[in-house]
Amino acid sequence: MRPLQFKVLMCLVAAFSCLQAVAQSAPTQVQWLGQSAFKITSPAGKVIVTDPWLKANPLTPVEFKTLENLGKVDVLLVSHGHLDHFADAPALAKLNNVPMYAPGDMNSSVVALGILPPELAPRFNKTGTVEPAPGIKVTAVRAEHSSVIVWKNPATAKDETHVGGEPVGFIIELEDGFKIYHMGDTGLFGDMKFIADYYKPDVVLMPIGGNFTLGPQEAAYAAKELLKIPEVIPMHYGANPLAKGTLAQFVGFMGTSKIKVHPAKPGEVIQFQTKKSK
Repeated sequence: MRPLQFKVLMCLVAAFSCLQAVAQSAPTQVQWLGQSAFKITSPAGKVIVTDPWLKANPLTPVEFKTLENLGKVDVLLVSHGHLDHFADAPALAKLNNVPMYAPGDMNSSVVALGILPPELAPRFNKTGTVEPAPGIKVTAVRAEHSSVIVWKNPATAKDETHVGGEPVGFIIELEDGFKIYHMGDTGLFGDMKFIADYYKPDVVLMPIGGNFTLGPQEAAYAAKELLKIPEVIPMHYGANPLAKGTLAQFVGFMGTSKIKVHPAKPGEVIQFQTKKSK
């Protein structure tokens, strides 16, 4: 290699290393969009969207009821087939030409019903780990809930109920190793302790509304006694009148716990410093 070529190569390597360091020192951004929908922006700028019920969600900020306003979506995750988690996912998958990662049997129904083509509905399941974008790892974990797909048959114009697979939560590991545990819809179960011990999440996105999921008291117990995690963002409350649990109740049941509760408002962005920049 000639001296000039070598110098150019070294400059390119240095520039790449600098850009990589800047990306890894950028904060992780978590934006709650109501119910269980989040827009997560990784240190390297990858956009992850979870459980996108946006257009009909009474809590979603108006700007995000237009799906294009989310910008480019790199990773799309759906925890189960209920409408308040799945409703806008197929449209987002098609808009961004990005696969919708969901429980395996749910995506089998999605393909069989013609909702999405196979290449946009990959199958994986609990303990399965995928890398849907460079540097982003997602592992499906247990959730204690139910799952069906309610689909309007275009031939009859009637709603039909189809197999939705078993619901899951997600461990989302970002480029720098920062881990987010999106619990999906779930009630209490003892293996929450195993999930915390094994995957060691840095922050948990936790349902607190009750009736269909953890209520405020159960959620506080899970946070303090089973997960024992550093930080939590409450979700899945305030959008359905049957889920009566409130943020104030959850904070009250947390008492004097040292776990940091982020009382996010819909549309608010919460920033977390990456592990390498702490």
